[in-house]
Amino acid sequence: MAPVRSYYNWNQRKSDTNEAIEPYRKYFFICEGANTETWYFEKLVDYKKELGINPNIDIRFLEKTQQDKNISFPRRLIEFAEEQKLNSDISFDAEMDRMIIVFDADIFEEKVKDFDEVVAFGENNNILGISNPAFELFLLLHYKDAYEKYIKPNEKEIISNEKVGNQRYIRNLFTQVSGINPKKNKSIGELVKQVDFAIVEECKINEDIHQCSGQVTCNIAKIINDIRNNKAI
Repeated sequence: MAPVRSYYNWNQRKSDTNEAIEPYRKYFFICEGANTETWYFEKLVDYKKELGINPNIDIRFLEKTQQDKNISFPRRLIEFAEEQKLNSDISFDAEMDRMIIVFDADIFEEKVKDFDEVVAFGENNNILGISNPAFELFLLLHYKDAYEKYIKPNEKEIISNEKVGNQRYIRNLFTQVSGINPKKNKSIGELVKQVDFAIVEECKINEDIHQCSGQVTCNIAKIINDIRNNKAI
């Protein structure tokens, strides 16, 4: 089995009896994209305490490596995540732990027609975090009043996500708002400090991943909030 890099900050503490204290539940994030998602979710791990996530819950980011680094097609990504549950290096407890698989829905808008089947396949044993059209939508939600200022006036353009120069529309829009190239600047991870804005703004768009075709959609902030409230089970 090809290795994955598991990023986490759980420190096993020793009790008076020298027994290691294990987390109550681990949430593993695995993503379609490479740099952008890695920078964001590693910061989510780093800022777990500041975000008010239960100290007995562990969050880990699984980074694809070697020949698996470019896996992005959603069905294959789900299969890969299932394979990692058997990876002894990450110690996945099928009864207690949860795998969260994050991917974009734009491929289904453009090329693939089996979205419902892929979602059903993925949700059988996992939690799915989906953005339509792409992860930059989720990042855009981290700005105060993002829905009214940036999303509502541009909904048609966002969902069609045509190219603007050499970038897709949602990436171009995010770069204009943030001043950050999300593919090249690791400071993108600092947006996790503003996830409370994302939770509020995401409620103003569609969060139902089963109804995302043709709709601006995201449920990633909801998943993070559910973890914070220990409801993402």
